[in-house]
Amino acid sequence: MIRKMEPSDWNRVREIYERALLPGHSTFNTVCPEYEEWDRNHIKECRYVAVKDGLVIGWTAISPTSTREAYRGVVEESVYVDEAFQGQGVGAQLLNTLCEESRKQGYWCLYASVFSINSPSIALHKKCGFREVGYRERIAKDRFGNWQNTTIFEKRLSE
Repeated sequence: MIRKMEPSDWNRVREIYERALLPGHSTFNTVCPEYEEWDRNHIKECRYVAVKDGLVIGWTAISPTSTREAYRGVVEESVYVDEAFQGQGVGAQLLNTLCEESRKQGYWCLYASVFSINSPSIALHKKCGFREVGYRERIAKDRFGNWQNTTIFEKRLSE
């Protein structure tokens, strides 16, 4: 089941995110922010969790890409699924819900920057209709000090 994220979901959302930090192939962040910072940096209308048997097993949210008015409809998406539930379609359900709900809120383009070594995330984005629009070579170092490339995806939600 996919539902809107509530502040009471934060501990589980944080746990999923912190576990994703460990392998170093999903984000350049090395620590999870406190809720107040995370809340401030993510758009409130488009936050969702996947729930199974009362347990949050994944989450998705969007954040602005720019403060300029011309780019108000372009947002960056994040999607994370608990490692125990990966490969079961949870990520696709979350991402498809996010796309539909973001479109309803007036956003016209979702953007994602995915580590090029993260094959499951690349496959997920392609499955959900995102198109590869480019890459960044050696854009930053991961938590282990290794340079990483990122693949850039976007999905147009409306014209």
